[in-house]
Amino acid sequence: MTAIQICALIGLIVGAALIYWTGYRGGLIDGHVEGHEAGFEDGTNDERAANAKTIRELKASLQFIRADHTRLVDHCKRLETVMAFGMPERLALLEIAEKLRIAADTFSAFRTGKKLERDTRALREQALVMAEQLAPFVTGDAA
Repeated sequence: MTAIQICALIGLIVGAALIYWTGYRGGLIDGHVEGHEAGFEDGTNDERAANAKTIRELKASLQFIRADHTRLVDHCKRLETVMAFGMPERLALLEIAEKLRIAADTFSAFRTGKKLERDTRALREQALVMAEQLAPFVTGDAA
């Protein structure tokens, strides 16, 4: 073989390789596209949509649980604060309420200040409400 024939043979082999490689890549891309479209046709897209929906629902559920957990933590902290007070504090509040009642009656008898009487009665009601809030924890009912 001559040098020109050898170069022509190498050129033919390289050209055939390039044509084969181009066809292979084109077929590979077409296969991916068809496979993807077939996935939509055979229901795998439905599975993907169902999985995506399930993931969204689980994320929403997780957010709800986190919010509920935060609310429960806040409630627990408030209960711990309330439970720090007990029977002595409740009795002190009841005693304060009784003295405020006496003060309101005194202001009423002197007819000196309706505002003082109203304020005293309002403070008495607040003290009674606070004492009532402590009552369930004194008896041991934590619910």
